[in-house]
Amino acid sequence: MKFNDFMIAFKENAKQVFDSNQHLFVVDMDKNVLWNKYLDSFPVEKNKIYRVRREMDCSCCKSFIRSFGNVVAIENNKVTTFWDFNTDDDTFQPVLEAMSKLVKSIVVSDAFVTKKSTFGTEVSHEILENKLVKSWNHFHIGIPKNFVSTSSLSVNEIAGSLRDIRNVFKRSLDEITPNSVQEVLDMIDEKMLYRGEEWKSVLETFAKLQKAYFKLKTNKEKENYCWSTSMTVGGSVGKIRNHSIGTLLTDISNGMDTEEAVRRYESIIAPNNYKRPKAIFTAKMVEQAKQTLEDLGLKDSLERRHAKISDITINNVLWANRNAKKKMNGADGVFDDLKGDIVVSPKQYENIKGISIEEFLEQLPSIKTLEVLLENRSDGNLVSLISPANKESPSMFKWDNAFSWSYNGNIADSMKQRVKSAGGKVDGVLRFSLQWNTDERNLNDYDAHCTEPNGNEIYYGNKGQIHPSTGRLDVDIIHPRSGVPAVENITWSDERKMNPGKYVLAVHNFSHNGGTSGFDAEIEFNGQIYEFSYHKDLRQKETVVVAEVMYNKDGTFSIAKSLPSSVSTKTVWNLKTNQFAPVSVFMFSPNYWDEQKGNGNRHYFFILSNCINETTPNGFYNEYLKEDFMKHKKVFEALGSKMKVENSDQQLSGLGFSSTQQNYVIAKIDNRITKIIF
Repeated sequence: MKFNDFMIAFKENAKQVFDSNQHLFVVDMDKNVLWNKYLDSFPVEKNKIYRVRREMDCSCCKSFIRSFGNVVAIENNKVTTFWDFNTDDDTFQPVLEAMSKLVKSIVVSDAFVTKKSTFGTEVSHEILENKLVKSWNHFHIGIPKNFVSTSSLSVNEIAGSLRDIRNVFKRSLDEITPNSVQEVLDMIDEKMLYRGEEWKSVLETFAKLQKAYFKLKTNKEKENYCWSTSMTVGGSVGKIRNHSIGTLLTDISNGMDTEEAVRRYESIIAPNNYKRPKAIFTAKMVEQAKQTLEDLGLKDSLERRHAKISDITINNVLWANRNAKKKMNGADGVFDDLKGDIVVSPKQYENIKGISIEEFLEQLPSIKTLEVLLENRSDGNLVSLISPANKESPSMFKWDNAFSWSYNGNIADSMKQRVKSAGGKVDGVLRFSLQWNTDERNLNDYDAHCTEPNGNEIYYGNKGQIHPSTGRLDVDIIHPRSGVPAVENITWSDERKMNPGKYVLAVHNFSHNGGTSGFDAEIEFNGQIYEFSYHKDLRQKETVVVAEVMYNKDGTFSIAKSLPSSVSTKTVWNLKTNQFAPVSVFMFSPNYWDEQKGNGNRHYFFILSNCINETTPNGFYNEYLKEDFMKHKKVFEALGSKMKVENSDQQLSGLGFSSTQQNYVIAKIDNRITKIIF
């Protein structure tokens, strides 16, 4: 076979490759290695020295092979080359096989992009000494129009862009889990995702492509699949990881809580006033959670009600008054009525001697009567004991019994909890917290300020800075969201570095945005929380001093001057505040009954006579549930709120205190006033 015949066969094969593929690619290899492989693969006797070089050593052919010899196609996730055809010729067939093997051994590195319509030189002419003209045939092919770029961008720019899509597409396939894709599709189907329907077809396409990708057995097949597929899917699918929906998919794939992941997605795409219509869980998630309940034999444990005194035994409590003991034994009787309507001011007990909760527990066996002062500040500590509707139902919880509890609004110490949730520290030696936008819509920009004894000011201008006194403003809400309470917070962590003197704590209205209500504030030191309310409208740039706190040389704090505090009474849960209420039962939270430990924080419950929770508390909360349910946590969170506890006159409600939060309650123990410090 002469070279011209070989070139005819080469062009016929090239036409088949062009006709069978929409896109071509290149492998990343040394062009000199490619050319040397071509020359060295001819049988020696077929490539003899012609003049000074081997017969096949041609500068025109060298240029072609160096520029086009590494171009390939990808068919069924396998590389095919322009060298893959048969001649049955002992001169050229060894070359074809060697070139094909070499090119296929190298991974695809880029898409083939060109602006040239031809590669190579078809024929060249040489004038011999006798002045005759000798013609030489060379590698030469025409490039079909659909492979020739007419873009104003350079070849390198186009290739770089296609490479980026391929790289992002592969990362998306590898890092986004199929479960996350299905979870987002389920949310879209149930109208839970803002503008989610815009992504439905993209996600369905991606899911189909990912399924095909994971079926491939070798890494090389996967690499080739990414190259060939990324050229046809377009930017929405190819770069899905870089879009807003990709942020959601990646967060869920990385184990982020679905609610938080959706919140991050909505912060990117949704307007500020957007409110999601329903909780984040899908019908499929509900079915899976239901199946888990049935598998564990706990389906009947879902229904909850208020616990009654007859539900518990003397072994569940640490102290009970006479009437409560009768009730626990099954006898008739009612709780003691509240005695009197005498309103007292909690301030008069500020300086009374306090005892720790541990000291109180030691005194319990000898206590005959016990009352606690229900203060205005105690709303967040109101708690109810919850039991299963069917007393024989097995426990769904981390502890052995089937009882749970629910705080008023599901928080104890609400302002502290909100500050903590916003990233603020609540365990300093001195804390000043501000809260607004709670009941009425108040989108004003309130700022917490403190002027220290040396004149240094802590405020939004130095947020995050730790001052020499260890004071720091760590939460600064600039744009309150409608319906979401806003907080700000300043704390000091080391009293040894604080200057003795006056700390002026104030609230400044930086920007009046139509709000008409004021604010609430808390100051905490020496284990006590002081609450202040200012319900007047603050004018633009107006400053209201909440309190002047003195840090004394003996290392203690005191309030020298503050906003007026009210001792007026109000009715909460059927009881009047600023009055002593009889305690019928004192107990640990159920997770510490029967000497259980290690199942979460210990709480101390003062069950109060005639205390009636008029709300409909959740039947349970996710943090109580066994680990088996955590894979369905969003469903159970919704179930907990759906399985509301109906109001009942027979219930065990009162004040609850967590062992992990500094607090106190004023108690009357056998008619002796004391302060129990938690």
